[in-house]
Amino acid sequence: MNILVNRKIKHLFLCVVLTITAFTSVSIIPVYMGIENTALYIVLAAVFMASTILSTLYWYFQGQSKIMKDAISQIQEYIAGNRNARIACDDEGELYRLFHEVNSLVTILNAHAENESHAKTFMRDTISDISHQLKTPLAALNIYNGLMHEEVHDIPELKEFTSLSEQELARIENLVQNLLKITKLDAGTIVFEKSFQNVSDMMGYIGRHFAYQAEQERKTFIFSGKEDVTLFCDQNWLIEAISNIVKNAFDHTKEGATIRITWRSFASIVQIVVQDNGSGIHPEDLPHIFKRFYRSRFSKDKQGIGLGLPLAKAIIEEHKGTIEVNSALNIGTTFTINFLNPTKL
Repeated sequence: MNILVNRKIKHLFLCVVLTITAFTSVSIIPVYMGIENTALYIVLAAVFMASTILSTLYWYFQGQSKIMKDAISQIQEYIAGNRNARIACDDEGELYRLFHEVNSLVTILNAHAENESHAKTFMRDTISDISHQLKTPLAALNIYNGLMHEEVHDIPELKEFTSLSEQELARIENLVQNLLKITKLDAGTIVFEKSFQNVSDMMGYIGRHFAYQAEQERKTFIFSGKEDVTLFCDQNWLIEAISNIVKNAFDHTKEGATIRITWRSFASIVQIVVQDNGSGIHPEDLPHIFKRFYRSRFSKDKQGIGLGLPLAKAIIEEHKGTIEVNSALNIGTTFTINFLNPTKL
């Protein structure tokens, strides 16, 4: 029997058998010896046997309970982050076979986690190296393109060509900068210098940054919020995040569209909302818009590179915030960002 492989169960079984055998032997003694009060004698022997069996069972199950508590403790240690946690399995039996399999599973999980960590580190370092290597030739190309642009005033075709080249170079430079920022966030090398900042002032900076683009594309930029709302944040990085969301709104709206930014403070939350009345996001794309390099099959004519929204989300989450999106085709898109307000907690 497999159950008897366990040494403790074998001892328990043997103890119970010996106790029952002893009781049976003792019970027939009064009959052969003619002892009076035979019934009382048998009752006392039965009580002794029951006490012995119950004590043995209590001892056994108390030991099993301790073993299970130790196993649960080790599992909780592993879940908490201790990758060296293991369940003791230095005995035989089905329970210890289970513990051994759990330990084997932990070893496999550790190996996979280590491989994934190495792969992630390699990818991060590779992207960072490539991005740094691209910065120098990009700077040179921008200079060359600028020189060409100055020399072709009298040739409309070449002037248009240099303008388009400038736009594409700007896109590449934006991609490189975003790659560098994301890899730094992944590596944890960025130290956020947080302090209480006025939200209205930050939104004003964003408005000035996009004012020229809004004028050129004939789009209305509306800001709405109280002047006294403050937020504990790294001003530069949070402006970067909101700007990426605003840029997404510009990329997905047509001439004459309206882009609105509102902010308000609740009991314990500061909320910033970026809303537009553009083309909207297809329902199939909504679950994926924060994935890096995600490209929708419904927006092939767009010039995005798939890093702006993931970067914005990463920055917002580093500030312990959340971002949600609601969108309807041909109606518009709304990004809602919520931050806990430590002064109100």
